[in-house]
Amino acid sequence: MTKPVVTVTLNPAIDQTITVEALKPGSVHRAKAVRHNAGGKGVNVASCLADWGTPVAATGLLGSGNAAPFEALFQAKGIADAFLRLPGETRVNIKIADLAANDTTDINLPGLSADAGALDRVRETVLGLLEPGTPVLLAGSLPDGLPADAYAGLTADFSAAGARVVLDSSGAPLAAALASTGALPHCIKPNRHELEDWAGRPLPTDADLLDAARGLQRRGVAVVVVSLGADGALFVSGERALHGRLPPVTALSTVGAGDAMVAGLIAAFQINGGLEDVARLSVAFAAAKLGCFGPNLPDRATVRSLAAQVALTALD
Repeated sequence: MTKPVVTVTLNPAIDQTITVEALKPGSVHRAKAVRHNAGGKGVNVASCLADWGTPVAATGLLGSGNAAPFEALFQAKGIADAFLRLPGETRVNIKIADLAANDTTDINLPGLSADAGALDRVRETVLGLLEPGTPVLLAGSLPDGLPADAYAGLTADFSAAGARVVLDSSGAPLAAALASTGALPHCIKPNRHELEDWAGRPLPTDADLLDAARGLQRRGVAVVVVSLGADGALFVSGERALHGRLPPVTALSTVGAGDAMVAGLIAAFQINGGLEDVARLSVAFAAAKLGCFGPNLPDRATVRSLAAQVALTALD
């Protein structure tokens, strides 16, 4: 039986997506549509995995004051709700979708504060859910009150219990996890900007990206995936490196495409797939999500068809 995936989202959000014809700063706009989705990286990944048919448990920290959208999502998709509730409200992220420019402007509002006790409760929850080999995703930013090395500590604890930890974060939490003297994540998925931020230098070419990814491998990260937006992604594991991409597709919403890519690589890990499987499913999940509003995937046949069309180029 497939082991359930565990996703951890310490700083989730309700995504409020406002669609406008053309965004003009300083002007009054009439919204064409408004959507609300329970979000946050780990929640989005859990949602996509559930659509794929993968058993998944979602945990982290939720504000009890506005947990209803999350509870509705978990119930609708059969996601095991292992979130801890804290007093207060989960933050709201406002996303302004500009139809004319085909891009999205994000305004992220402040959210909950957490302390060491809350983090310990999440740690114990996850340790009670995982088995050897269980993929555990640590995703997103950290709430106020938690130190930058929170993910580093969780990675060490979960790895010691046999989990395959996937980390999708950025900035100080990512840097602290990668500088840890304990266990490093099994897999990370920065985008180009996040990898440049960690490396401290521009990485304009595939060769530059590959060099930085190899540096992470030498530190102990088994699989490095670098998302490149419309250009697909770079996949590095062992001695191999692949660039995977699909032709550009018309996007109903780009919100959560990177999270869908993470869901795809975890789905490949679940079947013990090789680097080609990881690349095909990651790129296909991200492309398939572009045709859906919110953290959702179309049917499996559509995703499998896209996976078969992914162009893979060896870079090693």
